[in-house]
Amino acid sequence: MLLWRLFVHRYRDIDPNIRMSCIESLGEWILSYPSLFLQDLYLKYLGWTLNDKNAGVRKASINALQNLYEVDDNVPTLGLFTERFSGRMIELAEDIDVSVAVCAIGLVKQLLRHQLIPEDDLGSLYDLLIVDTPEIRHAIGALVYDHLIAQKFSTSQSGSRGETGNSSEVHLKRMLRILEEFPQDPILSIYVIDDVWEYMKAMKDWKCIVSMLLDENPSAELSDNDATNLVRLLCASVKKAVGERIVPATDNRKQYHTKAQKEVFENNKQDISVAMMKSYPLLLRKFISDKAKVSSLVEIVLYMNLELYSLKRQEQNFKNMLQLMKEVFFKHGDKEPLRACVKAINFCCIESQGELQDFARNKLKELEDELISKLKSAIKEVVDGGDEYSLLVNSKRLYELQLSKSVPIHSIYGDIVAVLRDFRNMEDEVVCFLLLNMYMHLAWALHFIENEECVSEASLVSVISKRDTLLQELEYYLNMATDSKEGGRLGSELGCRVCTILVETWFLFRSTLFSKTKLEKLGYAPSADMLQKFWELCQQQLNVSDEMEEEDVNREYAEELNRDAVMLAAGKLIANDVVSKEYLASEIISHYVMHGASVAEIVKNLITVLKKKEDDLATIFFEALKKAYRQHIVDISDSENDPSESNSFSGCKDLAARLSGTFVGAARVKHRLDILKIVRDGIEYAFVEAPKHLSFLEAAVLQFVSKLPAADVLEIMKVVQSRTANVNTDENPSGWRPYYTFIDILREKYAKNEGFQDEREGVAVRRRGRPPKRQNIPGKKLFDEQSSSEDEDSISASEQDGQDEGGKEDEDDEDAPLIHSIRPSSKLRSLGKAGNSARAADNLSASRTSGMSCLGN
Repeated sequence: MLLWRLFVHRYRDIDPNIRMSCIESLGEWILSYPSLFLQDLYLKYLGWTLNDKNAGVRKASINALQNLYEVDDNVPTLGLFTERFSGRMIELAEDIDVSVAVCAIGLVKQLLRHQLIPEDDLGSLYDLLIVDTPEIRHAIGALVYDHLIAQKFSTSQSGSRGETGNSSEVHLKRMLRILEEFPQDPILSIYVIDDVWEYMKAMKDWKCIVSMLLDENPSAELSDNDATNLVRLLCASVKKAVGERIVPATDNRKQYHTKAQKEVFENNKQDISVAMMKSYPLLLRKFISDKAKVSSLVEIVLYMNLELYSLKRQEQNFKNMLQLMKEVFFKHGDKEPLRACVKAINFCCIESQGELQDFARNKLKELEDELISKLKSAIKEVVDGGDEYSLLVNSKRLYELQLSKSVPIHSIYGDIVAVLRDFRNMEDEVVCFLLLNMYMHLAWALHFIENEECVSEASLVSVISKRDTLLQELEYYLNMATDSKEGGRLGSELGCRVCTILVETWFLFRSTLFSKTKLEKLGYAPSADMLQKFWELCQQQLNVSDEMEEEDVNREYAEELNRDAVMLAAGKLIANDVVSKEYLASEIISHYVMHGASVAEIVKNLITVLKKKEDDLATIFFEALKKAYRQHIVDISDSENDPSESNSFSGCKDLAARLSGTFVGAARVKHRLDILKIVRDGIEYAFVEAPKHLSFLEAAVLQFVSKLPAADVLEIMKVVQSRTANVNTDENPSGWRPYYTFIDILREKYAKNEGFQDEREGVAVRRRGRPPKRQNIPGKKLFDEQSSSEDEDSISASEQDGQDEGGKEDEDDEDAPLIHSIRPSSKLRSLGKAGNSARAADNLSASRTSGMSCLGN
């Protein structure tokens, strides 16, 4: 009778801890005394609480069920229960609470082990292989390995599709079948590999993987897609084995490994090196022309122990490997294989020993000389009226090489400048890489000068000459893009490159860096005219439509050629004091809300930098608001619609809301004078040629007034009203309407004594005492047998509630005695605090940072 008198009421108690205790106890009773409790009459409570609104209760129910399914003898009795609740168990694998989802996935594994659910019901679970949460991904990875790869839950092992041979080969083939589902997206394939890696030993069977790639077993010949996926798997598995991440961490924290882990990684590195020494050149030679595979293959050398080549007397294989990497470099012109080759060869130059190190360095020198020779020939071909392709591909190779080391291109620097000046109609992509190489050469030259103790005058003159030459070329394209007489407009790719190279050049030679030093001659600051043209070009790039941007931009370098890159570049000038803030800072901030979330995040971080530097934010903000408002006036000049309903007017209000939103909490007190200055200047501007600009009051000023205390609001209202003391506003009612709207809003808010304390909004008032009695929601009869009225009672977390954890915790059990709802006042206060804290936590959302840290560099 204890069950009926206590449990059936308390398992739906208002306190989730009590509900959790009830479910945990019920699970223990059923497990300990199956003859008494392992029946549907009691199991249904575990099923119902799978829908509880509290994560802890749902998890307790799942854990209880896992313990029951763990005992094979219990499974037949659980048949009807499983049929009724298996759908909910599968749904919980996607629960909002990570720990609940992980436990639910473990429960689904048990259902599969007992073959209680069909394969068709698992389709949605496999999508969890590529979610962001690593705990869920790895839990699904374990399920996928057990069910699809190791096939631990199958009654018979299929030998179809050539699945014969050793277990590693069979498992790898099954893994390739899974990777076939992601043919066009290597990133998703890497996620799946990461999920399954720790459970699948075959991924660490290096010899088996290499043997399959080399087709040493004719019966196991791979298709091209399978070979591509297997190469990706090999590279990813090698990285995992030596402790590298192959999927970005959600928290961006640096990895730290214990001494024992480091020893394991070092042992794995040796195993990989020994297994790959002889076969690595064979793999490179086989796939040397396949750009989908060769990048991953070349990258593997970065995770090998090169000392073993000498210890194992495999010097010739080392030399063959380097020769093949050089061939890969000149056989491909795409970013990924080029970048992989440069990294790999540089790694060999640093990590190899003795004679092998000398060989690697000589091979790198040969590569540089051959590249310069090819560039000379390519430039001559263009001069002779030939094709530009050779110049493009060799310029890309030079750029990728210069990203990691200085390349002596003095002999062809003049030729690069000449071909740029003499052939202005070259393809944009060719021009971009020629300009990039000029910039990289200049950056390396400056780097060497800064690190020399004694700098010759000739060196300074040479660097200054190359800097001025580069700036002249950039200015040409700047003028072409902004000169209305030319009527030209740069393509998206070239426009972005000109913007970013200009910024990087100005940043390298900024006057503040060299002021009062022996290198003061190197200091440079752009003219106001050039800065204005630069920003005009930036605005052109910011206003490029998404469709046109996708068409114009080189997809290989897309992350360097978009709005974000342009705005980051402009912000870098302000954050590092490269140019004056008077003009550019307000221009950038005026675009805060115009170009989507990612650009807005960059501007937000720039404002944070400016606040830390204690710059004159009031002036910058006010100028930004004026510029946005002037753009609004231009936009509506030819429109007959109501100006207050235009998108540009809404944009002004959004900008003002964002900027005023930077003054919250204690910042409103600290920056009160700044806010007042913005308001006063805004009122002054609005009444210039009144009523022409009065809409500025509503568009911009009103948002800042809301951040001031009530006394200041009253004073502002008086000041504004005094400006119309001797004005007949009835002559132009529509023109003066914004003024009256502004005054009415101020008067209404002040009368309510709110003072625009916007932070008070959203603070819920909790009612004390027993809440109103809710109508009873009839529960579902889960089984055909007779059940008492108590079995049909609603529970605190019904299936209609689902897994909504944000619901109110104040739902009351109408069957509970009234005495239980009466609490001491202190407990009520603590309950109220806890409730408010819970709601506050639910309302928090993580904001993505934009990488603005580079602005401060």
